Amino acid sequence: MSTLPRQVPSPEEPGRRPEGRGHRIRRRAFTLLIIVLLIGVPAGYLMISADQSRDSGKDKEAKYSATGLTPGWPSKVQRRLYEITIPSYSGNVAYYETNNWKTSRLYVQFLTSNEGLDKFLGTLGTHTDALHADDLPINTRDRKVVDWDFSGPGPWSGLTRTQDDPRPSTNVVVNWSDPAHPMVYVVSTATP
Repeated sequence: MSTLPRQVPSPEEPGRRPEGRGHRIRRRAFTLLIIVLLIGVPAGYLMISADQSRDSGKDKEAKYSATGLTPGWPSKVQRRLYEITIPSYSGNVAYYETNNWKTSRLYVQFLTSNEGLDKFLGTLGTHTDALHADDLPINTRDRKVVDWDFSGPGPWSGLTRTQDDPRPSTNVVVNWSDPAHPMVYVVSTATP
């Protein structure tokens, strides 16, 4: 029968006592806590971050896949790019933007006063007298994009402002069914 050699205690650790049960449980609990913190916290952060990223993507997808007019004002950047200045006291404001590699369009509608219409047309470099009766320069394709129907009570009038690229060209249709508050429909088309 062979015996295993005994290990001689280190001179640096004279008489180390064996670890007690309570101390061992505390040490293991502390070790487990450290592992959970080192692994669990970053994993939890990654899960929350991934969820937020997925939600953000869904919000953007919904925004950019939406069709038709969105109630509210286009952003200042959109208004500047498409050179559309909506009078500040206008109502029923709605817009829709389309983009592709060839052209970009901003569709805008708003209800304003005669003074507001004059100001709006002034920003286009024109005036109310330039509107042509029964002229509907917004084509059928553009009307279908935002579901505009210009067959209702009028009278109707419109005009086109053409500019050299890359500045946008603008088609305007005005419904005068309420003579004091014309409804204005605008399509501004930019070709880079």
